[in-house]
Amino acid sequence: MNILVTGISGYVGSRLAPRLQKEGHDVRGLSRRPSPARGGVAMFEGDVVSGTGLRRAFEGIDVAYYLIHSMEPSTDGAFNVRERRAAENFARAARAAGVQRIVYLGGLIPPGGPASAHLASRLAVEDILLDAGPCTVALRASIVIGAGSRSFRFLVRLVERLPVLAVPAWRTNRTNPIDERDVIEMLARAAEADGVCGVSLDVGGPDVVTYGELIDRIRDHMLVARPTLNFKRLRLTPIASRISALIAGEQYELIGPLMESLEGDLLVADNRATELLGVRLHSLDAAIEHALREWEASERLAAR
Repeated sequence: MNILVTGISGYVGSRLAPRLQKEGHDVRGLSRRPSPARGGVAMFEGDVVSGTGLRRAFEGIDVAYYLIHSMEPSTDGAFNVRERRAAENFARAARAAGVQRIVYLGGLIPPGGPASAHLASRLAVEDILLDAGPCTVALRASIVIGAGSRSFRFLVRLVERLPVLAVPAWRTNRTNPIDERDVIEMLARAAEADGVCGVSLDVGGPDVVTYGELIDRIRDHMLVARPTLNFKRLRLTPIASRISALIAGEQYELIGPLMESLEGDLLVADNRATELLGVRLHSLDAAIEHALREWEASERLAAR
């Protein structure tokens, strides 16, 4: 098939493209600042927020992946406004081109609804894309464990750089972290799988852990001794988010909304994703060790 991958220069998109090519698909990438074609991927210049370049990029496309976040610093409005505008432009272009299937990667939603502006925006994008064509598949993931995952890298940097880990009250909230390899495999299979059209699927690993336990697992795999201070009443504040982002060397505009999402459980509702897509899942420990080893192949971790 002819497949368009938006966000191809990002973490997930750059790993998904070669996986799709292995299946024999003709992969096309969309980027605001495209580099020359690499690995047989034709790069198209376009911007989903403004809508420029989309018509040309969508010509002849059978399946389109939406792997875009708009949480980086910007002068053209709040991130949730940009995300809605981008999704609407993408959906309009996909309908006009007659795209048969859209695959979207969003975030897990708590049973009571989005608990943060970040998750609410992810859900709004999902709703727009579900109405965009004859078949949209929405995958909802929590923390992705991988060397390039900014959520995972954020936690690793905190463990590496803080002599004492101060964990707020959200440490007891639970989630299903998922191995990067499993997410990529599910995304790739969603391009052709039966029974997934118009469906939102929760994707998560086999291990249910609290955020405090996740930090402990990362610390143990890094082979460092870091005492932990647990604050039962301290919750997230803009100041705490800014300090954490500074320590980890990350942008507050990204870390702040992500940390707000930790204020409740983020758990998969069922196992439909693994059943429909036929993917066997890696354990959390295998995911963490694989991610750290890949990270260290290109950059030394001072604490490991």
